Amino acid sequence: MTLAEYTDLNRPLIGTRWRDGSTGKSYNVTNPYNQETIAEIVMADQGDVDEAYQTAKSVQEKWAQVLPQEKRMILEHAAEIMERRREELVKWLAVESGSSRLKAHVEIDFSISIIKEAATFPFRMNGSIVPSIVPGKENRIYRKPVGVVGVISPWNFPLYLSMRSIAPALGASNGVVVKPPVSTPITGGILIGKIFEEAGLPAGLFSVIIGANEEVGDPMVVHPIPGIISFTGSTRVGRMIGAKAGERLKRVALELGGNNVFIVLDDADLDRAARAAAFGKFMHQGQICMSINRMIVDRRVYEPFLEKLKERVSSLKVGDPLKKETDIGPLIKPSEVKRIQEMVEESKRQGAQAVLEGSARGTLMDPVILADVTNEMPIAKNEIFGPVAAVIPVDGEEEAIQVANDTSFGLSGSVHAGTIERGVRVAHRIETGMIHVNDQPVNDEPVIAFGGEKDSGLGRFGGEWALDEFTTVKWISVQEKERDYPFDPN
Repeated sequence: MTLAEYTDLNRPLIGTRWRDGSTGKSYNVTNPYNQETIAEIVMADQGDVDEAYQTAKSVQEKWAQVLPQEKRMILEHAAEIMERRREELVKWLAVESGSSRLKAHVEIDFSISIIKEAATFPFRMNGSIVPSIVPGKENRIYRKPVGVVGVISPWNFPLYLSMRSIAPALGASNGVVVKPPVSTPITGGILIGKIFEEAGLPAGLFSVIIGANEEVGDPMVVHPIPGIISFTGSTRVGRMIGAKAGERLKRVALELGGNNVFIVLDDADLDRAARAAAFGKFMHQGQICMSINRMIVDRRVYEPFLEKLKERVSSLKVGDPLKKETDIGPLIKPSEVKRIQEMVEESKRQGAQAVLEGSARGTLMDPVILADVTNEMPIAKNEIFGPVAAVIPVDGEEEAIQVANDTSFGLSGSVHAGTIERGVRVAHRIETGMIHVNDQPVNDEPVIAFGGEKDSGLGRFGGEWALDEFTTVKWISVQEKERDYPFDPN
């Protein structure tokens, strides 16, 4: 029996209904590879945001009382649906976000894994009984949902970076309203609504808001109902969200920009390092928050590493993301190609040397390798978010650490060393929330703490850390024996 594909993906789920937004203004969602229109969305307004939050709040109160095994069953069913609909999801990730088939499968795997982890949360809403310093008193600590969670997600990993907050928030008994970007509303929100509806999630507990930032951006953050705002995106926008939420004493979970390093020490296995570098830089055209931004290589192995990296990268195929042989698909929009090329050209004017350089056509861009880069060049100073490898030579381990830390960001990174002990020693000194020895920085696991330091964000996703983010604790004390108070008469 062939599984019927989801239909009517032009309307988001607002409250309990699949309906158009209230602005009356349409937005055409286009395929980044060929610019064909794949959906026409009528955008939401502030009233739609209010309806979504109000509905989620009313339904969440009932959801919190649902038995944990029933919540777990719904989440596990959602994971099963994603697996059964894998090819459908692959297609949509390709045509909406330019994902290669490899990247799409990785994104779906990540999404299924986080749903399965979230399915354990209903049985992990644990409390405790703590001794009291007061005679005859018992202290009880309860873990409670925050109520409703607002999620604002990005376009580069639209399915997973929405699901990474949505599934744990639901598993912790919250309601959720998600605002995906207008460029990827289907994979970032509408398909997720379809999946959870099919899985049996109560109507109204989850909503999708698709609208222009000027219409719904602030209302998503400042609305009084959500107890936490989960945002993944740029540091600039993250700062604004943090400030607006802070004014209202609202919690935030922020996963922001990165300038991730890939350090190759003088005793590293260069073949292994080159393979890892090609994947960690060019997967999804480098449009990943964890992608390698700077390759920092000891001068004693600099030239042979460049040769091996060039050989590896030269074999990557650029083209239609739906074709199995494609390694590098389109960037999300033509303006991104222009932005990246301007950084490349300016860096070359400042002394960077092109080791590998191809053409750009439309949103397709051949991979680029620039050597003799310095930290001051725009291709190293800024987050590239494109298929350009910036390789920086250094003299020894200490300079590698200094150059690596010379940035305001601290999301992910990696170190290649001849021994695990040396790699770990260097990793401890890199100012970043996540770092990987003899690997590349694009890693995520559902039970591990994911998040950055410095300008790369606040909070942690994954496992018990996500459970902490999307819950609060409540202290209830019980005075079992009559207590003497100082004001009582003798």
